[in-house]
Amino acid sequence: MKAKRNGTRRVTLAALTAIILVISMGVLSYAAPILKMATTTSTDNTGLLDYLAPILLADTGIELQWVSVGTGKALEYGRNGDVDVVLTHDPESEKKFVDDGAGVEPRQVMYNDFVVLGPASDPAVIKGKPVNEAFGLIARKSAPFASRADKSGTHMAELRIWQAAGVPEPDKESWYIQTGQGMLDTINIAGERNGYVLADRGTFITYEAGHNGNPPVVILVEGDETLKNQYSVIPVNPAKHDNVEFDLATKFADWLVSAKAQGDIANFKLEGKQLFFPNAK
Repeated sequence: MKAKRNGTRRVTLAALTAIILVISMGVLSYAAPILKMATTTSTDNTGLLDYLAPILLADTGIELQWVSVGTGKALEYGRNGDVDVVLTHDPESEKKFVDDGAGVEPRQVMYNDFVVLGPASDPAVIKGKPVNEAFGLIARKSAPFASRADKSGTHMAELRIWQAAGVPEPDKESWYIQTGQGMLDTINIAGERNGYVLADRGTFITYEAGHNGNPPVVILVEGDETLKNQYSVIPVNPAKHDNVEFDLATKFADWLVSAKAQGDIANFKLEGKQLFFPNAK
């Protein structure tokens, strides 16, 4: 009986080992395909991508991996074929990206808006002014202004506002602080220097929440039509780079503009505030 029990145990263990091996091989063979994306710091800093990635995996079986940089750098990654898709927010740069053949089939996904932040004391007296007038006042009063200065979507929008305000690009001015940092870090620097900054509202809401509703800089200018901040998704052109996962990128873009994902984006909130507004086309 003892020998029989030992024999039975050996057979059982061998069978169990085989079962585990088969299961393991099955898991490996069904590993989620990986989509590589370059995107802006705002989609990362706000937590939007951490929120959407598991939903994307559940809905499509795609695992999303991303690098968050300025729009200019994100598009460069796309041009080089380092990623499969980009999610950015500078329509002019995106148009050139597509016109140059680096990306295909751009899709509008969502928007928020830019706001001008500054200390509540508002030394340049810009509160409630039109954005072009506000920038002119900042320049005339040499008030500290923090700029990402990194060719990001926010930086490019800022440069257009300086131009519209009749102010030459102030990159040589002592009051103009070129941070070379992402949006959240740049807002922090503006707060430390008692200065002004152009930021997207979503990142500001994240920043505000981190200061328990009492941040060093607050919204002083908002609501201008020119401050709309549009985000678009663009698959990298497979004709330029045969290594890109174009089918996955297209499936991801289709998912982002679907009614399901658009609803998920609308439901993403922080402190009860909606950070992005879906407007797929």
